[in-house]
Amino acid sequence: MGRGHVTPNSHPCLGRLPTPWYPSALSFLSSVTPLLRRSLLPLPPPRRAHRQAGRHRLGLSGSDAAMAEGGEGEELLRPSLLAAGSPGPKRLCSRVMGAAVPPLGGCPGGPVGAAVPSGGARAGGGGGGGGAQGCCPLGGPGTGPSCGPEGTLLPLLQPESLLDAAAKRVAGSWAFERVEGRFQRIPEPVQRRIVYWSFPRSERQICMYSSFQPGRPGGNGASGGGAGAAGNGTGAGSSSSEDSQAAAATTGPAVLSGAPGTAPHPAPGAPVSAAVTEGLPFRRGIRLLETGAVDNVLQVGFHLSGTVTESATATEPEMTYKVAISFDRCKITSVTCGCGNKDIFYCAHVVALSLYRIRKPDQVKLRLPISETLFQMNRDQLQKFVQYLITAHHTEVLPTAQKLADEILSSNSEINQVHGAPDPTAGASIDDENCWHLDEEQVREQVKLFLSQGGYYGSGKQLNSMFAKVREMLRMRDSNGARMLTLITEQFMADPRLALWRQQGTGMTDKCRQLWDELGALWVCVVLNPHCTLEEKGCWLWQLRKWGDLDVCPLEDGNYGNELPNITSALTQSSNHRQSSLARPRRTVFTRAIEGCDLHWQDSHLQRIISSDFYISPTYQREGEGLLFNSQGQPLWLEHVPTACARVDALRSHGYPKEALRLTVAIINTLRLQQQRQLEIYKHQKKELLQRGATTITNLESWVGHPLNPIGCLFLTLTEACRVEDENCLEISDIGDAKPPVYQHVPVANSCPESGESYLSLALEVALMGMGQQRVMPEGLYAQDKVWRNEEQIITRLQELELDAVLVQTLRKQSILLLEGGPFSGLGELIHRESVPMHTFAKYLFSALLPHDADLAYKLALRSMRLPVLETTPSGDVTHPHHIVSVVPSRYPRWFTLGHLESQQCELASTMLTAAKGDMLRLRTVLEAIQKNIHSSSLIFKLAQDAFKIATPADNNSDTTLLNVALELGLQVMRMTLSTLNWRRREMVRWLVTCATEVGVRALVSILQSWYTLFTPTEATSIVAATVMSHTTILRLSLDYPQREELASCARTLALQCAMKDPQNCALSALTLCEKDHIAFETAYQIVIDAASTGMTYSQLFTIARYMEHRGYPLRAFKLASLAMTHLNLAYNQDTHPAINDVLWACALSHSLGKNELAAIIPLVVKSVHCATVLSDILRRCTMTAPGLAGIPGRRNSGKLMSTDKAPLRQLLDATISAYINTTHSRLTHISPRHYGEFIEFLSKARETFLLAQDGHIQFAQFIDNLKQIYKGKKKLMLLVRERFG
Repeated sequence: MGRGHVTPNSHPCLGRLPTPWYPSALSFLSSVTPLLRRSLLPLPPPRRAHRQAGRHRLGLSGSDAAMAEGGEGEELLRPSLLAAGSPGPKRLCSRVMGAAVPPLGGCPGGPVGAAVPSGGARAGGGGGGGGAQGCCPLGGPGTGPSCGPEGTLLPLLQPESLLDAAAKRVAGSWAFERVEGRFQRIPEPVQRRIVYWSFPRSERQICMYSSFQPGRPGGNGASGGGAGAAGNGTGAGSSSSEDSQAAAATTGPAVLSGAPGTAPHPAPGAPVSAAVTEGLPFRRGIRLLETGAVDNVLQVGFHLSGTVTESATATEPEMTYKVAISFDRCKITSVTCGCGNKDIFYCAHVVALSLYRIRKPDQVKLRLPISETLFQMNRDQLQKFVQYLITAHHTEVLPTAQKLADEILSSNSEINQVHGAPDPTAGASIDDENCWHLDEEQVREQVKLFLSQGGYYGSGKQLNSMFAKVREMLRMRDSNGARMLTLITEQFMADPRLALWRQQGTGMTDKCRQLWDELGALWVCVVLNPHCTLEEKGCWLWQLRKWGDLDVCPLEDGNYGNELPNITSALTQSSNHRQSSLARPRRTVFTRAIEGCDLHWQDSHLQRIISSDFYISPTYQREGEGLLFNSQGQPLWLEHVPTACARVDALRSHGYPKEALRLTVAIINTLRLQQQRQLEIYKHQKKELLQRGATTITNLESWVGHPLNPIGCLFLTLTEACRVEDENCLEISDIGDAKPPVYQHVPVANSCPESGESYLSLALEVALMGMGQQRVMPEGLYAQDKVWRNEEQIITRLQELELDAVLVQTLRKQSILLLEGGPFSGLGELIHRESVPMHTFAKYLFSALLPHDADLAYKLALRSMRLPVLETTPSGDVTHPHHIVSVVPSRYPRWFTLGHLESQQCELASTMLTAAKGDMLRLRTVLEAIQKNIHSSSLIFKLAQDAFKIATPADNNSDTTLLNVALELGLQVMRMTLSTLNWRRREMVRWLVTCATEVGVRALVSILQSWYTLFTPTEATSIVAATVMSHTTILRLSLDYPQREELASCARTLALQCAMKDPQNCALSALTLCEKDHIAFETAYQIVIDAASTGMTYSQLFTIARYMEHRGYPLRAFKLASLAMTHLNLAYNQDTHPAINDVLWACALSHSLGKNELAAIIPLVVKSVHCATVLSDILRRCTMTAPGLAGIPGRRNSGKLMSTDKAPLRQLLDATISAYINTTHSRLTHISPRHYGEFIEFLSKARETFLLAQDGHIQFAQFIDNLKQIYKGKKKLMLLVRERFG
């Protein structure tokens, strides 16, 4: 950004001006007076142009000096209209110790870090020392003549000189080339003052460009010293255009974006928390400055240079870095540091040098641009200057110097075709864009890096910080805001994951989707910039359309497909055109911003609304103005609500908090009028709608979960006007450390004093209006997820409000209106089946209203318990104005967040149950609502558990009424899950028995008597009856004998009923429960006998038989074992069957009972068991002892061993031999050589069994011979058989 050397012909003065400079200065001042008059009006940023490498300082002619007076453009927003009788602007005076002029009624302390004078400096002379920061609270006037630190009074000084006032204004608005073009002669003192005031004066701006986190320059030693006015004994009266805009943008509380990830913008004058910002470049720069690390500071024209020394550490030696800064019109336009910083923002060394210039301007050597100095040199001096310069830096500049010398000596060279020469210290040219230095390449690299890290928390947090920085720049009306957003968007669009997601047809992650939403919302703010030019808006529109036309551009609803029509398209469609609306237009995340480019701010009514707090309806009304004001004369703004709220967000985002507040009030007045008219409409239709039992959804575009977040925007705008700032802490900190905000009532400017209306009550009112709006459930998982996420965000902010009498009155009034709102309210008597449920909202209302109006709280919460999408069917429903009903008859399976909605319904019910503890009537009402509206057994079970916990505190007596409610809910869960599969069923049954035990013996008797409606037979016998009859339960209830007998009788009756219904699974439990009652036990036994031949398995019968033996009934055990044997079938190769032990036990039992029983069971064994090894085992056991030795006492037994040649063992022996023969042939059919050894051992066991017969050896020999003959082909095996058996 260099400029050119002025030729001697164009500048008559080669040295100090020989004549007094005052006439020229007066001429200069008279020329800039029109500009000075407009110094209170912020100017728009100059038109952006292509940045040039530098400008040439050329010779000036008379024609070149012509220039239009005044600023470079006019604001689109008009200045605030003064009320009748209000005073005009006061004379600007400077104050000692940094008491600067408040911009438009701001703090007399002025912008933080503004250059201020110190006493004793003469006008036009050397600079004064640094001053203190602004002393008044945010937006509050000082007391007395001037208020200093800690309430001290400061004396007034003389007004600042007209030269300084004009020079400051010119330095902040005009390029120096323009000044040179306007005047043929500029006196050196005038040039000095312009150059002096051209450096940025606010540390706030330095902080903005040196950290992600918006900081608060000021106090605590961070940046408490103001800048002294070098060479001017008067104070720093008015600030530059940039400072005025910055101050105006921050005179109110911090502006918060409604989108996720943005951070509040701190107000000027607030202290910096060193603990939070210790690692930021801005904080490190302050430390370097305070430790004296900055040295060799020199300002040559519009170029500042110096060195910054980093002290040695344990790992790093001391390092000194050279820093160079170029600036123009109070903006730093380029920075260079020897540290090689690779980051988006300035390094700590640049910060240190910049703050040194702001705080200690009197210690900075100030020189005019180097071209002015060269002008004063003759030929010999110039030659000496050049040679000394080359000598000092010959290794670096000698090749360049020789090249330039060759070109200058060549008459045809390009360098000789240009008049003048570049001067890097002479400021920017008129055509250069005037904006703060921003390293575009680093912005691209950082965003690309963060995106490449995927959905990790750190990367998302950094990207949200970059979005917050964009909003901060927009609030400061810095053109780099849109520029940085463009760079970010380019990298987002280049994300390779977009193409991958599109190819796979999958949606992006939620965190990534939220980043895209914030990107789209930021572009809406940018295009609605109230002071942008048509050229800028055209460029943005072209770029947005270009991005939106790309296939990979994410869609607004989060889906990549167009299979479903857009709900918002139905806003302009009638029911006769439903089919045509199926081909909805493609809406991307940029569509809202593209549509916003068609909006403007020239509407006269809108201008009047945002320009004055006292714009009211005139006494007469012209035709057509009936809808511009309400009955109280307050202005209305009739526009699509999200669009109107987008205007509010744009005003806030671009530093117009007061204007945003005025428009917000007009929007709320409009919503109030709309609500009144809706109530009137409903009153006329109420009877018909109630009879029909159906309703419509009039607002298909939900305000909650909307891409523009209209309700959040209005709420934040209003609450920020009421926020009490804590000057001792930094707002921007980690979420865990953030303190809850504190609010105070601020009366609405144009409301009646007796109404008691405040911006805080309006914030609550508009939040309740928006949240209570009846709205259709949007399409797609992400859109539905965004609805409840936005709900929770708004409710979280609502919970930060401390409800006083005014807010409670607003809450009650709006709650009643919502209850009476009919189809326009989500809390009306009738809602559509696809209406978004109000559970989360109603839970907040219930908790907030309960201490003040319990009846209203319960009425509202009970009505909100409904979930019609699960209660009704859409058949015959033709009242819905949206075409989806005709396309898809039943949508609720695509309610992707249905699980979350049901859990919120459960939370609401749990909140009411907790509050109603001890109140039987309310508990009964809540219980009925739960039973009617909640359809999930798991959630009802959770409610039952919650009620049980609340009713049985560890340190207090149980609450009987709430216990009964828990029991009722538990019984309902049992009924709901009786015929369905539920993996928690056993847990539920056990819990119900526990709950019934707490309630008392009557509850246990009741569930025992009605078990068939609650439990399966298995659950009733194995869990319920067993637990009720346990010793623990008896002790817990302290039952007397009649009560114990009553319980036992009910349990036995239950057991017998279950055994009849499911003998297979309940017979054993029934026998166990009936042990102490002979009649019941016999009945249970008979049930088992009757069921044995039909449905019971051998394993069940063996189990019961073993139980009978254990209880001392061997004959009954034998009978059951015999029945079990008839159901059994063991094949020849099932030698590891689990029933083998039961068979051996049954045979042992029969043998112990006597010969008759053994004779009875052996035929059953022979018939059921075909496994040779099992049969041989039974045979050996029977031959080892005499039968009946362990039989029934008194029964006679012979004591003789049984012979295998006689019955009944002869039959068993023959069966065993036959089984061995059959098994042998079966095994030889598919035998492999590796099993030969095992087969030989098997034959050895067979021989043992054969030998038990009288002619067994002969039979075995014949058996072996047959094997040899039949399987002679298996030579190796037969060889092994001969070796073992001959």
